[in-house]
Amino acid sequence: MSAKPNSASPARFGFLLLDEFTLISLSSAIEPLRMANRVCQQEHYTWKIFSETGAAMVASDGLSINVDGAIEHKTALDELDAIIVCGGLNVEDHVSSAVVNWLKLAARKKLALGALCTGSYALAKAGLLDGYRCTTHWENMAALNNEFPHLVVSRSVFSIDRDRYTCSGGTTPVDMMLHFIANRCGSPVSAAVAEQFMYERIRRADDRQKVPLRHVAGQHSGKLVLAVEFMEANIREPISQEELAQFVGLSSRQLQRLFQRYLLCTPSRHYLQIRLQRARELMQQTRTSLADIAELTGSLRGRN
Repeated sequence: MSAKPNSASPARFGFLLLDEFTLISLSSAIEPLRMANRVCQQEHYTWKIFSETGAAMVASDGLSINVDGAIEHKTALDELDAIIVCGGLNVEDHVSSAVVNWLKLAARKKLALGALCTGSYALAKAGLLDGYRCTTHWENMAALNNEFPHLVVSRSVFSIDRDRYTCSGGTTPVDMMLHFIANRCGSPVSAAVAEQFMYERIRRADDRQKVPLRHVAGQHSGKLVLAVEFMEANIREPISQEELAQFVGLSSRQLQRLFQRYLLCTPSRHYLQIRLQRARELMQQTRTSLADIAELTGSLRGRN
């Protein structure tokens, strides 16, 4: 399968491993590149792996990964288009001044910069996400916002803002790399890569992480979680706000305040978002007709 390269899409990746990085995120980033080369029968992508000292790095699951070199090597940044920081557990403890300085050097050399999972913290600490939209794993959102309140932290599964590429970790690097593969090699190639991995749906940058409500609302989440779960259980037959308030044991006004405080919207607005998301999933993942989707998601039943 041939492809016409797009020079705007990175082809030569360098992955910087931080201590306790998540192995699934690293694999999810590299494997699509490997498979794209195989599908195309041509080396469109290359990659190197770095650590701060050049020593093997231990992932959060205890497995040790050998690297190609240390960041201090004078040729480490040569022949690269992008540096991707691979974070994981306790990321705040693993971003040294040497790592920060190296990332700043990469930026001065006009390399694109990215992050997997909590690696966005390293870019933020180096001041390299200022003025950019970024993504991190939902567990790290609050900490990132607290330490860098000026950042625009998105709940998207991944964010691409000019030459900054960040994703939430887990398997989401697959989606981000498939985006790059589609840009450089074409959508048929990215689709073929997804098929090889039995990846049923390629997520887009505007797909959102499903952030657990308990993480959003903390100790006050009990009634909020109950309300949202009740909404999710009543998609086809939407319930009224009064019924919802009665179910969770609050007044309508208390319910309004709860949603405004923790979800920044009214109960009706959040209910609509849930139904629209369900409709979108049905459109993307099934062959259900639009009329049936409207019926299944309560769109024909008016507002509540």
